[in-house]
Amino acid sequence: MSRCSSFSDVASVAEDGGEVDEEATQEDFEYKMKGLIELTTDKSAKTRQAALEGLKAGMSSKLLSDFILERRITLTDSIERCLKKGKSEEQCVAASLACLLCCQLGAGIECEEVFRSLAPILRTIICDRSANTQARQACATYLGLCCFIASDDIEDLYSAMECMENVFTKQYHSENGADKCSALHIQALQSWALLLTICHTSEVKKKLDIHLNKLPRLLSCDDVNMRIAAGETLALLFELAREADADFFYEDLEPLTQTLKALATDCNKHRAKVDRRKQRSVFRDVLKAVEEGDFSSESIRFGRERMHIDSWVKRLTYSIFKELFGSGMQYHLLTNVFLRSIFELGPPLLLDKAAMEEMKISRDERHMNNSAAFKARTKARSKLRDKRADVGEFF
Repeated sequence: MSRCSSFSDVASVAEDGGEVDEEATQEDFEYKMKGLIELTTDKSAKTRQAALEGLKAGMSSKLLSDFILERRITLTDSIERCLKKGKSEEQCVAASLACLLCCQLGAGIECEEVFRSLAPILRTIICDRSANTQARQACATYLGLCCFIASDDIEDLYSAMECMENVFTKQYHSENGADKCSALHIQALQSWALLLTICHTSEVKKKLDIHLNKLPRLLSCDDVNMRIAAGETLALLFELAREADADFFYEDLEPLTQTLKALATDCNKHRAKVDRRKQRSVFRDVLKAVEEGDFSSESIRFGRERMHIDSWVKRLTYSIFKELFGSGMQYHLLTNVFLRSIFELGPPLLLDKAAMEEMKISRDERHMNNSAAFKARTKARSKLRDKRADVGEFF
């Protein structure tokens, strides 16, 4: 598999030609960001939320390390205030902004100070059953990622993992996996799995002993997304187990593979067709990972570079960062030193304006490429659709 994106988000030239004064554009952008930072203290909840969303969009699409470094204390205080006093939507955006702030600062003392200030508040919201479920879900996602980015203290790591375990293990005991908070449990499980990837081997083995026999229970959940999250986490755990111990052996492998095979070939009509197709695709890969230790690698292309996703650990890490940055992921893979270090891409390539212009695709060319791709997809799908021929007309 291969994914390709245009370089248009990064190019510093206008769409229809003509140079833009980069310095003036940057100053104008930073001036707008300053205004948004000031608006995060406004009395109006709508104004604060709009300001947070503007800051999130700006920090997702550009690298602003020096600008952010000078204002990190102000930003941290604003995020803390919005998390404590805001409603659910405001808390969700504030939690994601906390994570983006850590990504902009990169690994270091300043980033760790931000994490130490905000982590207790995120944990409090996650554990508060009276809080809005969406806010708890966002905090579970971003507490795990903030800890992954910022914390060098093993106690902070174990504390965050324990917080996640206290949430998703409730799904072990719910009857048939029926729980109104399954979306929250999914995010907690994924964050826990992400943090497990940076644990010491001895800690990995302890967690495997606790969870490897319980996780298969989640494969019978009513929520297809919970089943998929559990399956992908199992594949990740088997990968970590084999890395930690070359002679790793799982006693209940046969019943587990039977369950995975059933999910990979699920034809139950009471489930939506889209859910069945998505489930079968994922569990075919999970089955290969559990049985053979195999992984279907894929390639991510950005600019002139290409990154290979060749393990479940890398796949989980990429998907969580992709959810955070959205359309700005390609830009940060090209320019963000910290993000590049996580994926072992080396220092950023130095590209001159001519090289950036060469990589840039015009609007007309993008439209033609999209049209060609649409036609190709239509033809491919037509071959796969039901080909029952008409046998005649009956009156």
